[in-house]
Amino acid sequence: MRYETSAGGVVVFGNAVLLLRKYNGDWVLPKGKVEPNETIRDTALREVSEESGVKAEVIHYLGAIHYVYQASWAKNESIYKTVHWFFMRSRTMKCFPQKNEGFVEARFVHMGRVLEMIKYPDERRMVQKGIDRVEKKDNEKDQEREYI
Repeated sequence: MRYETSAGGVVVFGNAVLLLRKYNGDWVLPKGKVEPNETIRDTALREVSEESGVKAEVIHYLGAIHYVYQASWAKNESIYKTVHWFFMRSRTMKCFPQKNEGFVEARFVHMGRVLEMIKYPDERRMVQKGIDRVEKKDNEKDQEREYI
């Protein structure tokens, strides 16, 4: 069995989350493999930028997901993969897909629709964590306004 480590981001702009659509129609989050001598945080920032053109800032670590898959390029060997996710903010909605990675569309999707679009349950869970953080911050701001 081989082991892989990747990192990616749940990137938020206002009340929208960045998604990438693959050539097969699946909507996913930006992520990619950790390169030698690179931190998982740096990998996440690099992959978000490379795959979507978005320059984001890391707010906090969301957690990791683990899964096993069969890779045809590895002679159908099982790959045990860990993906580390970070909550990030972008200052712009400007984005574009990296076509040579198999992405045909990049877009910020409203939080009310994003969970139904994401292909993988583990990625949905990470997006929900990001949405929860945004909603918590919004509620805290509303409570502050009540006292002003």
